Amino acid sequence: MIRGLRIIAKNQIGVLRDLTTIIAEHEGNITYAQTFIIKHGEYKGNALIYFEIEGGEFEKIVEKIKELPTVIEVEEEKPFEKVFGKRVIIFGGGALVSQVALGAITEADRHNLRGERISVDTMPLVGEEELAEAVKAVSRLHRAEILVLAGGIMGGKIAEEVKKLRKAGIRVISLNMFGDVPKVSDLVVSDPVMAGTLAVMHISERAQFDIDRVRGRRI
Repeated sequence: MIRGLRIIAKNQIGVLRDLTTIIAEHEGNITYAQTFIIKHGEYKGNALIYFEIEGGEFEKIVEKIKELPTVIEVEEEKPFEKVFGKRVIIFGGGALVSQVALGAITEADRHNLRGERISVDTMPLVGEEELAEAVKAVSRLHRAEILVLAGGIMGGKIAEEVKKLRKAGIRVISLNMFGDVPKVSDLVVSDPVMAGTLAVMHISERAQFDIDRVRGRRI
């Protein structure tokens, strides 16, 4: 079982080392980690550190971490998978992104009401360099399952990053547009609302749709 652990600690050298040492000593396996400096509120300037830990002596880990002089607060949290679930990522032109998001959010709402957890992330972007960098970064996003590219023309470096992303196991849906991106995507969809809907259906555990069964098609 995976359990989440939120830690607020002083922004000092060696804090992560001390925390991960304790987790390892008590047989915990870190499956996800993030850390950043808090910019607002009562803990401004300190570090927020979050781990998802599999197995191990979790209660003992919490107890030992609380004893560290650099630690201010420790609290168990639900893992992100239980809170936000799988992620649909949407990039492209603003108007088209909003239509894809409409389809994705509407479909995700239907599944989330039944107990699933699917979240939708969107970012309007223009320019080959900007889009290529964004596509490349998707493989580093926690819980990202599928990417929808919405625009009038995309190719070049964007298409190359799409190929790499698919090799990383993340499916890509493209709108029917000019450029090489549709040629290297898993599925090409003409209707942006339908593209968002199908993206959610693919990652849902209950929907009857699998991109792998229609890969390479245009609809």
